[in-house]
Amino acid sequence: MTASDNFVRPGEADWTPTEPGVKRRILTYNEQLMVVEVAFEEGAVGALHRHPHIQASYVAEGAFEVTISGRTEVLTKGQSFIVPGDEWHGCRALEAGVLIDTFTPMRAEFLAN
Repeated sequence: MTASDNFVRPGEADWTPTEPGVKRRILTYNEQLMVVEVAFEEGAVGALHRHPHIQASYVAEGAFEVTISGRTEVLTKGQSFIVPGDEWHGCRALEAGVLIDTFTPMRAEFLAN
């Protein structure tokens, strides 16, 4: 995959399984920014992890229990969260749902999958 065009058609992107019940597809990116759609089955877990990228996420569908730096909140459709670089974070889908994750800078390791 090469840096994206200015216009995005999500149906053209491939899904990549990440964890049990979780898959993602890159919607668009350049060196400074990446937008990723992440779909979760009910009960699926995005394990606690950290990375140097700043992450902002929007709950497009469903409900999630989101933990950032030891603080946990329940977020539903239309709500969002931001994760500073190198902070531990993860989530659990309370119902099937979709997150739209944005990263700065882009996640180069996602392109290897």
